[in-house]
Amino acid sequence: MPVDLKWLKRLVTGLTLTMIAGITVIAALLIIRLSSAQSPGFPPEITLPDGVEARAVTAGQGWYGVVTNDGRFLVYNNSGTLRQEVQIRGAAE
Repeated sequence: MPVDLKWLKRLVTGLTLTMIAGITVIAALLIIRLSSAQSPGFPPEITLPDGVEARAVTAGQGWYGVVTNDGRFLVYNNSGTLRQEVQIRGAAE
């Protein structure tokens, strides 16, 4: 086998092994990243009004937003005090 062909064969083999290792690392990182919990959960300092259930929770800098089952969006500060209440139009009441 000519020297140039041996060098090309080693180069292709090395590149193939590098690609396999790279794909393995990317797959492992995706599995690790996506298997961890994504949601921080409902903040313990927030107390909802009686008979109201949270449908969705979001967090911003210094506030929490809660979408309720009765069609309201409640905005709380970090200490759990209600700052604002917005009625969502078209929501089931």
